[in-house]
Amino acid sequence: MAMLTSVSGVYENGKITLDEIPAIQKRSKIVVTFLEEMEEAIHPKRRLGSLKGKVGTPDNFNDPLDDLNDYMF
Repeated sequence: MAMLTSVSGVYENGKITLDEIPAIQKRSKIVVTFLEEMEEAIHPKRRLGSLKGKVGTPDNFNDPLDDLNDYMF
């Protein structure tokens, strides 16, 4: 069984610098995944209350569900 250990770090100028030393004591295979930094998408600001009157809870929301009677007790 293989044990997986994750360690973050930075790749720069052909070198990988780990943020911490892994607790692995013996030679191990590794997989390096590059997470490219991306500019944050600019989302239009949400207007508070824009869904007022469009979303609601039905009056019978807290009523028992008859479909589940076979599973109860």
